[in-house]
Amino acid sequence: MGVSERQISYVEALAEGLDLGMARDPKVFLLGLGVTDAAAIFGSVKGVLGKYGPERVREMPIAEHGMTGIAVGAAIRGLRPVMVHMRQEFALLAIDQIINQAAKWHYMFDGRGTVPLVLRIIVGRGWGQGPQHSQSLHAWFAHMPGLRVVLPVSPRDAKGMLLGALEQYSPVVSIEHRWLYGIKGPVPEGHYVVPLDRARVARQGDDVTIVAVGYMVLEALRAAETLAAQGVQATVIDLRSVNPLDMAPVLESLRRTGRLVVADHGWLPAGCAADVVARAVETAFGDFKAAPERVGLPFAPTPTTRGLANYYYPLSGDIVAAVERSFGRKPADPKAGVRPTDALDQPDPGFRGLF
Repeated sequence: MGVSERQISYVEALAEGLDLGMARDPKVFLLGLGVTDAAAIFGSVKGVLGKYGPERVREMPIAEHGMTGIAVGAAIRGLRPVMVHMRQEFALLAIDQIINQAAKWHYMFDGRGTVPLVLRIIVGRGWGQGPQHSQSLHAWFAHMPGLRVVLPVSPRDAKGMLLGALEQYSPVVSIEHRWLYGIKGPVPEGHYVVPLDRARVARQGDDVTIVAVGYMVLEALRAAETLAAQGVQATVIDLRSVNPLDMAPVLESLRRTGRLVVADHGWLPAGCAADVVARAVETAFGDFKAAPERVGLPFAPTPTTRGLANYYYPLSGDIVAAVERSFGRKPADPKAGVRPTDALDQPDPGFRGLF
C-alpha cells in the first residue's frame, strides 16, 4: 500500500479510514442516526453511502438503546458494525447494551464469544450546548473491563486507530472531540494501523512531564511553547488510549523530569487524570521532585452561557500555571485576561452549526 503523506483534516482522515475499512472487509457496515444525512456526521462518513449503498450504511430511528442492541447483536453474529453516536450523551441511553452486553460477552462465554464492534462517540462542545450535550465521560467507559477506550488526537491517528479498531475482536469505544475535526496534519495514503494501546510522545523535554487526554493534547502543546519561552522544556505525552493505559513513556519521562502534570477535558474526581497520577505515584514515588498536578473541568455541570463557559474550560494557561506550581512558584491567574464576551466556546470562525 502507499505510504506517502499529505495534509488532510481529522474529519477527512476518519472518512478515508472508514472507506478503506469497508472496502477491505465486506463484514464492516455503518449504522446510526444521521449516517445517510447530507451532512454525513460532520463529514466523517462522507461518500460511503453512494459507494456501498443502504445495505451497508444503515440509517437508524431515534432509539439509541435499540440501535445499539442491533449493533451488538450483529457483532456477536460475526459482522463488524461501526456505530455512531453523534453526541456522547446519546450513548448514555444505550449504556445497558454497551456495558452489560458488549463489554461482558467475551468473559461470560469463556472467550468463545466475541463482539467486534466499533462505537464512535462524539464529544460536542460549543455554541452553548451546555450540561446535556457537551460532557466528556471517557472515564466512565475506561472503568469497565472488556472495553477498549481510545481518544485519537491527530488526523494520522484518527485514520490509523479507526482501521486498527476494525481489526479487533473486542468492542472499541472511540471518543472524538469535535474541536479536533478541523485540524490538519500529515496522513499516510492507503491502509495502515496505529496500535490502540500505545501512548505517543508529542514533544520531548527534560524539565517537566505533561500528560494529556484527547483535545487537551493541543492545549498541552501550546503550554509547552509558552514554557519553552521561559526556559522550561516540557515532554508532552498524548495518552491516545485510557483503557488500556500505557504508562511506560510517562514513567520514562518522569524519571528524567521529576515533575508531572496531567491535563484532561473531563472532571477530576475519579477521572483519568487521577488514574495516571495514582499509577505514577504507586510505581515511581521516588522519582518525584514535587507533588503531581491535575488540570481538568471544575466539578460542576458544563455551562451554557458564554460568560460562564469562558471561565469553565481549562486552556493552555491553566497547564502553565500547574507547571509553575510544581516548581514552587505562585502563578498568575490563567483566566485574568478572559472577558465574558470573548468567543472561547468556538475554536475558530469556520467552526459553526450543531450538525
